[in-house]
Amino acid sequence: MVTISYDEKPGIQALAVTTPDRPPVAGRYCSHLRDYEYERLGTVSLLAGLDLHSGRIIEIVNDTHNSADFIAFLKKLDGTYPEHYKIRLVLDNHSAHTSKETRSYLESTPQRFVFVFTPTHGSWLNLIENQFSKMTRTMLRGIRVASKQELIDRIHQYFEEINADPVVFRWKYKMDEVFIV
Repeated sequence: MVTISYDEKPGIQALAVTTPDRPPVAGRYCSHLRDYEYERLGTVSLLAGLDLHSGRIIEIVNDTHNSADFIAFLKKLDGTYPEHYKIRLVLDNHSAHTSKETRSYLESTPQRFVFVFTPTHGSWLNLIENQFSKMTRTMLRGIRVASKQELIDRIHQYFEEINADPVVFRWKYKMDEVFIV
């Protein structure tokens, strides 16, 4: 069995500059100068799963995050792992995860997927959220692109680089050492 921490990050904005950035000025500005105006090129949704055993991230990027997109992600997972593996997904209670279309797909692949739902308002318990936070603070912060496709390509490149040297999260917290007041 393999365990995947899964979630969506919708509304990633593709923003373009309206005027070229200006280079840093020695002694005055340590960074480039950018005009505050930007052009909106649209948004994309990231659907990603963190393999808790290997540290690898499986992702797809689409314009939407509906049942069809979630099923496409499940199919990608199905093709990634050997047939005899059971795939356990830790996920939130998004309607796409329990829709009629999703249930129909799951019936066509019996015993392949097991869903473990996080509590309502407890999505922070899902480890993929840490990856989304890191991605937002590093790669997406201040990003400007020439097209929506460039944003998609850069997101895929980001995860290729993460997967080149994956890090497996190891719990260091021991329940028997907890001091309860």
